[in-house]
Amino acid sequence: MKRNLVLAIVLALAAAPAFAGSCGNHASAASNNIVETAVTAGSFNTLVAAVQAADLADTLAGDGPFTVFAPTDEAFAKLPAGTVETLLANPDQLREILLYHVVPGRVSAAQVVTLTSATTAQGSDVAIRIADGSVMINDALITATDIETSNGVIHVIDTVILPAG
Repeated sequence: MKRNLVLAIVLALAAAPAFAGSCGNHASAASNNIVETAVTAGSFNTLVAAVQAADLADTLAGDGPFTVFAPTDEAFAKLPAGTVETLLANPDQLREILLYHVVPGRVSAAQVVTLTSATTAQGSDVAIRIADGSVMINDALITATDIETSNGVIHVIDTVILPAG
């Protein structure tokens, strides 16, 4: 029964549209690094600006591999008013939050559903759980998976996740 549930979730996640339809072609994304793929998608403008402000663009464009749980612009819009501006003005805090969205190594959707947690590049763990047939990273819903890049993989989330403290 559990195996069938995991298989159903993996198949459902694999069927999710990449970047909610804004990226389209997985083959072309695989030739771009994580940063280039996010820029091309067009739905990660806030994330890209934050990565640049935190001086992480070169890191996330580097060899990797990395797994990025990428919040969309809509995810950033859910934050309280002024939060993004405050974070952009505080690169150290912003860097900690962004690194909390990155897991070293390439972790596919099929692997994610077998985990209960993962250690992030920030050093803290994120919780991974299945709720009502959906995969959650902390309180964020994974909405698209396995966006292949030249240096890792992106899974799209609907909420910015924050480390404790």
